[in-house]
Amino acid sequence: MKLKKFSTFVVTLLLVFSSLSACSSDSTGKEEEKEKDDEAKANFNEEGFPIVNDQIKLTFVAPSSDSPDWNDILIYNTYKEMTNVDIDWQMISQEGLKEKTNLMLAGGDYPDAFHSVGLSTQDLITYGGQGVLIPLNDLIDKYAPNFKKILEENPDIKRGITMPDGNIYSFPRIYEPDFDAVLANWKLWINGDFLKALDMDEPTTLDEFYDYLKAAVNNDPNGNGKADEIGISASGDGNLINIFKGSFGLGNRGIDHKYVDMDPETNELRFIPIQDEYKEMLQYLNKLYSEGLIIEDLYTVKSEETHARGADGLFAATVTTNPQTGYGRDEYIGAVTLEGPHGDKIHSNYGSPLNNVGGFVITDKNQYPEETIRWIDYFYSDEGSKLFFMGVEGETYIENEDGTVEYTDLIENNPDGLTRTEAISKYLTWRAGPYPAFVKRDYFGVKTSNEAAEKFKENRPEEVWPPFNYTNEESEIMSSVGTDIEDYITESQAKFITGKTSFDEWDKYVETVKKVGLDQYMDIYQDAYNRYLEQTK
Repeated sequence: MKLKKFSTFVVTLLLVFSSLSACSSDSTGKEEEKEKDDEAKANFNEEGFPIVNDQIKLTFVAPSSDSPDWNDILIYNTYKEMTNVDIDWQMISQEGLKEKTNLMLAGGDYPDAFHSVGLSTQDLITYGGQGVLIPLNDLIDKYAPNFKKILEENPDIKRGITMPDGNIYSFPRIYEPDFDAVLANWKLWINGDFLKALDMDEPTTLDEFYDYLKAAVNNDPNGNGKADEIGISASGDGNLINIFKGSFGLGNRGIDHKYVDMDPETNELRFIPIQDEYKEMLQYLNKLYSEGLIIEDLYTVKSEETHARGADGLFAATVTTNPQTGYGRDEYIGAVTLEGPHGDKIHSNYGSPLNNVGGFVITDKNQYPEETIRWIDYFYSDEGSKLFFMGVEGETYIENEDGTVEYTDLIENNPDGLTRTEAISKYLTWRAGPYPAFVKRDYFGVKTSNEAAEKFKENRPEEVWPPFNYTNEESEIMSSVGTDIEDYITESQAKFITGKTSFDEWDKYVETVKKVGLDQYMDIYQDAYNRYLEQTK
């Protein structure tokens, strides 16, 4: 009995010592952790540069494309000196980028942040909900004054990046809200030399545009004795439809919602592809196509073929961002918004200032979220936008006496024979992927595009919706039923335009769209729209 009592006493004593030791160890660990936190706080500057006094290192994943390795490129070498933040750029080829990114996120082998990989809204909802991507609301409020200001001045942008759970998980690409030239990226251009040769005025209606195309194709305005003129050039019908549907009163909420807008008579959501006005638009495009006034290989033409024809000045009209930079032609003029048969003149091909929602995200592995937020926030300031798009003063750009900036000969007339695009990509990274930054008129764009936008900006939709965000359950339905509907529409409209399907089949087409699941599609759209409205309150 005495032995048993002694043994019990020893065990109890050991447990006490063990407990005290554990407490001591735990206390020591907490003290060490506190010291590290204090050191990190002392190293971090909440304002100004450098962001940290002693250099820190972060790992970002980014897409590789025309630019060299971002670990040694002018823009980030310069920014590293400014911030004291050293980024280890893990470059992944554009091919398979989305698949590799998703594998990283799902498998747990991911970096501190993803830059320019273009995560989808669904990715943000999924991985944000799992805690892989950290919510940024509080960090933005405390450490991102430039981005915060944009959100305060543009509540639509804030609504667009706020997920259904109320969190913001990403920094997007944002266009200056009055930068019409990029908001209406793809534009309709008309060959000014052809107009002069044909002694015709610039068309202002769909009928006048038809007459111009017909004259251009049949009357040899380039004067070479060959019937080689092409009416209107485009690659596929998507941009054609986005541009012309506004002449039929459709697309009054912009191209981020190409299938749904607001019925002006009922103020209810309207599914565009089954409207009678949509049928009229397809009939107009069919008329152009059947008479040889739209490029014959509309659905099969390769970009290099389009570039070669454009460089030869063969297009009477073209749908592109800018023929001057794309084809090296300066005779094209931006078209006005063409008036339709019922007097409609909506320039429907407008996007929201919010573009590429998932441009930059921070993961839960990041030990320096505050520093990272400050790092990315700079590119939403005026000076940061200038650095991102123009580079370093005296090397890649100069500032004129009037305050305007322009690229140096290193970009415009590269001594190594690089094209403008190649030279930009050698020193800057904005041509790669859906980058996170604030796109400002002063540092981005081409003069001719701005001039073109002046002619149609008064016809922009009164309200342009940013993309809506769906819950996981809604996304599953939209990716199944929604995709089936949209695929059927894409296939059908091509057949209507080319004449492979008669317009006598229109009612059958509408009925099929409804049967595939249009009611469910529109119910989800309505719920997403309601949430969008709710965020305004």
